[in-house]
Amino acid sequence: MAGKIKYHNLSETQKKEYLGDFYSIVNSLRGYEEVKIFFKDLLTTSEMVMICRRIQIAKLLMKGCGYEQVREKLGVGYSTINQVDKWLNEGFGGYRQVLKRFNAVQRVKLEKITAAPSSFDSIRRRYPAHFALLNLLMSKKKK
Repeated sequence: MAGKIKYHNLSETQKKEYLGDFYSIVNSLRGYEEVKIFFKDLLTTSEMVMICRRIQIAKLLMKGCGYEQVREKLGVGYSTINQVDKWLNEGFGGYRQVLKRFNAVQRVKLEKITAAPSSFDSIRRRYPAHFALLNLLMSKKKK
């Protein structure tokens, strides 16, 4: 019977093969529900929560919160915050790229929910060129 295999005991070829398979599988997921059920089967609830907490730490750091604020808000240790900060600023850019996209999508969703179809903001979003032209005309009029 084989014992538990540790990461550092794997060959570079095995590491690349396993990670390549993982990235390809995640890339093949289609839609929110499939992503959700895949990760619910793959990870324990505890593992998912720990990953989610790292994401929350990254979000707060990207908003400009300091370590102490993050620690107080999430109840995490400085070493965890420091590790996430290191990944955020010295990693491959994954946190920053995905969280920026996520924040943009969330903003659009929120705007759609809060703006009535006939509201000024809703009309401005639907007709941006018209408002750009109006702004241009107004700025020339002020001169």
